[in-house]
Amino acid sequence: MNRDQILAAPSMPPTCPSYPRGPFRFVNREYLVITYETDMEAVKAALPEPLEPVPGQGPGSAVVFYDWMRMPDSSGFGDYQESGACIVATLDGEQVSYTAQMYLDDEPPIAGGREIWGFPKKYGEPRLKVVKDTLTGTLHYADELVAMGSMAYKTRALDRVEVQTALSSKLNVNLKLIPDADGTPKIAQLVGYRLEDVVVHGAWEGDARLHLVPHVNCAVADFPVRRIVSARHQLVDFTLPYGRVLHDYLAEAASRRRGNEAPSRRDWTCL
Repeated sequence: MNRDQILAAPSMPPTCPSYPRGPFRFVNREYLVITYETDMEAVKAALPEPLEPVPGQGPGSAVVFYDWMRMPDSSGFGDYQESGACIVATLDGEQVSYTAQMYLDDEPPIAGGREIWGFPKKYGEPRLKVVKDTLTGTLHYADELVAMGSMAYKTRALDRVEVQTALSSKLNVNLKLIPDADGTPKIAQLVGYRLEDVVVHGAWEGDARLHLVPHVNCAVADFPVRRIVSARHQLVDFTLPYGRVLHDYLAEAASRRRGNEAPSRRDWTCL
């Protein structure tokens, strides 16, 4: 391979790439999202600066959500399922969703998610399905059940336009960490993105429960459930575009070493 051929490869290995170039379209992506209050100190320990946690109603509480996603038709990634924990936070006064942990069962989105957007993806076995009158999500890691969520099936419909507006406007944030060949940090960034071309086929709210089991290598239970705030079931199409760097920790560190002020974060615009 010459240089041009190497640089044209979308991902490794170049002879049979793990994933193609984006953007990536998801069709009939199904969600179970359970929002709840947890311990503020646990959230602070997991939330990178300059993000700030959003407090809950209870004393010493913060707001997080746990979700399951079933993706039967994902361009470049295929058919897979995913589960993970996100923190409701603010950045420069704007409310954002910070992805803290993600577990899924398909190699291309694990590789692409980590390498492009900085999603904290690990291999796990999530499952989202309807059993009789219940929408049920489970996550197994290393053969052990570490999460189970349940929601009453389609009991209260939500306004699809309102859900579409909320999904389209939300800024999603990841911490992207990639080492250099010598093991030192090469990339240390907050990366942001907004969903595009969102189509909501249906959305419902209802009663829900969430059970999380402590596990050393799948630490979803580090955000213990204090109080369920809400639960949502939705079917959505959207395009996942490339992201934008919101904060560069290495540039900030270099600036401080030079004795200058930390560089301003770039205004967010989707590529």
